Amino acid sequence: MPFPGKKVAVGSDDNYPVVGAVINYLKSRGFEVVPVGAAKTGKPEPWPLVGYEVGRLVASGEVDWGVVICYTGTGVSIAANKVRGVRAALCNDAETARGARLWNNANVLAMSGRLVTEYVAKEILDAWINTVNIDESEARNIELLAKLDSEERP
Repeated sequence: MPFPGKKVAVGSDDNYPVVGAVINYLKSRGFEVVPVGAAKTGKPEPWPLVGYEVGRLVASGEVDWGVVICYTGTGVSIAANKVRGVRAALCNDAETARGARLWNNANVLAMSGRLVTEYVAKEILDAWINTVNIDESEARNIELLAKLDSEERP
């Protein structure tokens, strides 16, 4: 089964063309999509709330992973990372997405609504979905992140 499960929260702060493309592509690949923010309402929504809500859904286990989109992708990634247990990564190309999964075990994918085309979004999603195992050489670093999340000191 593709990483890491079939239920995905997709949130955006506005109606960028890439949002619909992401939702349609994920559905075509058999994923269940839970829309958040403008992806749900069709109206602009505050990016801090969108990113945080997607992060909350991921951390609570209500969804398996998330995608967040805002103008640059930075704001929603910062907001998602406010949720303990979330590892959101801003990925505007496929190789960065692959690395975020492989080396950082990221569980929320952030993209720019301005930069990412529909075609590039598919490449990014394919790289993200198809990278199912983290690099064992990074396992200790992932453990350190988990300790920092739990407020333990490494």
